[in-house]
Amino acid sequence: MAQKIYGLDIGSGNYKMCFGDKILNEKNVIATTKKEVCAIGDQAYEMFEKAPAGIEVSFPVSSGVIADIENMQSLFYGFFKKINGGKKPAGACDFYIAVPTDVTEVEKRAFYELVVRAKIKMRNVLVVDKPVADAVGAGLDVTQNKGIMVVNIGADTCEISVLSAGGIVISRSVKTGGSKMDDNIIQAVRKEYNLLIGKKTAEKLKIELGSAVPKVEEKFPAFGRNVLSGLPVSCNISSRVICSAIADPLFTIMDKMRTILEQTPPELSEDIIGNGIFLTGGCAGIKGLKDAFKSETELNVNVVDNPQESIVRGLNHITRVPQLERLAYVPEDRVLD
Repeated sequence: MAQKIYGLDIGSGNYKMCFGDKILNEKNVIATTKKEVCAIGDQAYEMFEKAPAGIEVSFPVSSGVIADIENMQSLFYGFFKKINGGKKPAGACDFYIAVPTDVTEVEKRAFYELVVRAKIKMRNVLVVDKPVADAVGAGLDVTQNKGIMVVNIGADTCEISVLSAGGIVISRSVKTGGSKMDDNIIQAVRKEYNLLIGKKTAEKLKIELGSAVPKVEEKFPAFGRNVLSGLPVSCNISSRVICSAIADPLFTIMDKMRTILEQTPPELSEDIIGNGIFLTGGCAGIKGLKDAFKSETELNVNVVDNPQESIVRGLNHITRVPQLERLAYVPEDRVLD
């Protein structure tokens, strides 16, 4: 019987799962009432900021760690069924889970136990450090004794890591990311235009107008509520306002990158100079980010293809290549019952 192997990358913003050639990538959101689950993933996100009082729309992962284990269990089982076409597969399954590194052991084990305690017949549950899976997904050979620097800019956190020989030399997490940029955009638009917008609109403005370097001014329409009249209105938002709003979180990330580079062993620095820095994560696609980071670090900067799915692609590759099996492990003091 063919092995059933799944990879999980559970982020604050998006939930990614792979099985064979399939990759499921949906919002890590759940909508519930007091009695049942109403919707999960993208369908639940459509209800965000629109749901009536009886429906609660929540994000079970906060700052890169699981904050609501019960809802996370419901999401895990729902996505597991979805990637299998709505059916529960026969036979035991293996799971490879990407876990953040700059968190406590208790927080790291929560990802492992989320799967172990699920009502699914399983054989093995292993974890892979996120920066390692990220580098593999970017197409890099992490088994060599060469330095690799990966910067993953997610929704709530940015993880900056230096790798060598299949392991992590340095890894630090910054509590800022796409959500912080969205919050800053909401505040900036309110201050500049007296317009109150939601997080969905802020995210759209970030994608359409956001840039890490100065550019020709553009405008994009946004809908919200005028804070003075209380009436719904539309307004053309300037890219100048959006770029200014996202500048502070980006500066925080660049400052931490410089700190990590200063702490990197000299022999690995030579490799990083040669290969450059690799940007991944959902916010890696912000316009001008590559040029801004290159200017700040004076190093080549590479944005990987489809950066949001880099980690789950890496998990998929690790499950298929026997030489990479050593990158996955069982957390200490935790075994299957």
